[in-house]
Amino acid sequence: MDFEISEDLKMVQSLVRDFVTNQLKPLERSILGQAADLSDAKMYLSQEKEHELMEMVKEIGLWGVGMPEELGGAGLSILGNCLVEEELAQTTVPFDFGDVTPILFECNEQQKQKYLLPVLHKQKNAYMALMEPGKEAPEIDRMEIRVEKSNGYYILNGAKVSFSRTGEDYFAAVFGKLAQDKGIPEKDPRKGVTCFLVDKDTPGFAVTAGREKTGWEAGMREPIHLTFNNCKVPPESMLGEEGKAFHLGKKWLPARRIIRGARCVGAAQRILEESTIQAQTWTSFGQDISGRPGIQAALGDIATNIHAARLMVYEAAWKADQGQPIQREAAMVKLFATQMIHLVADNAAHIFNAPPYVAGLPMERFCRNALAMSSTNFALQLQRNIIARDILKGLKV
Repeated sequence: MDFEISEDLKMVQSLVRDFVTNQLKPLERSILGQAADLSDAKMYLSQEKEHELMEMVKEIGLWGVGMPEELGGAGLSILGNCLVEEELAQTTVPFDFGDVTPILFECNEQQKQKYLLPVLHKQKNAYMALMEPGKEAPEIDRMEIRVEKSNGYYILNGAKVSFSRTGEDYFAAVFGKLAQDKGIPEKDPRKGVTCFLVDKDTPGFAVTAGREKTGWEAGMREPIHLTFNNCKVPPESMLGEEGKAFHLGKKWLPARRIIRGARCVGAAQRILEESTIQAQTWTSFGQDISGRPGIQAALGDIATNIHAARLMVYEAAWKADQGQPIQREAAMVKLFATQMIHLVADNAAHIFNAPPYVAGLPMERFCRNALAMSSTNFALQLQRNIIARDILKGLKV
């Protein structure tokens, strides 16, 4: 077995690592805040700084690494994307290389110009509106938003929540079932769900953004509340086909799970580095704590789990690039990486001798980000179900 990364991908990895080290990490202090009460802590970079960094990434040819070339992206391989995301996840600075939700890859040519490319170039924000208020998971069989046809238009009524980034120019990707499809027993409740791209200026569409948190809460997102009151959208606003919204981006989803696992690996690697520095510099009773068996055990567990997760990510990414089926591997990566990042954060707490949520320290933001990266119990159970179904098909375990 060859575990060697190609020279081309090593060069990409080196470019991103240098960018993170030289451009992003120096900005961490401004993101974390310098005031005593951290009232100047930020959730995002300024638009000016973000644009400046975006132009730098475009110069090295890595903007839109996760998008196919035919759609305007860099067209990097899945393994290449994992290497990029692993490096980017090692800083608290919220910056990506043009990350776009893959359901927008299904835009037709007109929608590509109006929605996909503006999202790629940070000119518009896409509010993903699948979940509904008061629900911990997208309960597809109990969607309350109403969608009706009238005079050639679709009329939307109801509410959604989104955890996307807010912006001045935006649109919402709204999921709902047509009224005539509701109440019809289905083996698969996802059938009949349709996605609509609703522009910000559409009459009947209103947005209430959650407050931007500062201080120790900076970086914690409040949901955006989207309301639709007799909101009329034309047929050309439909993304994909009527009733087939859950086929959107389906072919890209397994790869996205693997890339998400790479993000967990990167964040965990930085937590390990910070924990190692703490173990080497913190003293107790005149001795540094690195010699304590409990501290060494925690560091050992962190490193071992990161190594296992990294190998899972790289193998699954390699299989994806070879065109092999990766449904099971992708689910395993997401499940294990999510559990891994929790374990890493817990062990870091032991090394810091307290929950490492001391406001203003990189560890505080990293451990909070780790929880944000972790999927809900619903999502984890979904991954287990995917793995189990694959096993039960009689395939080799």
